[in-house]
Amino acid sequence: MAMQKDGYEIKVQKVERPTNRSYYVNLPVALAEALGIKKGESFLWHVEDKNTLVFRRAKPVAAKKLKSLG
Repeated sequence: MAMQKDGYEIKVQKVERPTNRSYYVNLPVALAEALGIKKGESFLWHVEDKNTLVFRRAKPVAAKKLKSLG
């Protein structure tokens, strides 16, 4: 998962089991660490349009200014 011009490119994984089907999206470690994400933390997905998903914390934390990646 290399950093691209517009962000980190990932691949969506599909897992089909006899009892269910799931799609998985991995969060790059660099982003998780920069955002201070902890194991077990809850997040919500919001569909903005067919090209945009918004991923946000269920319980917001105090905002900090992040360092530029570019």
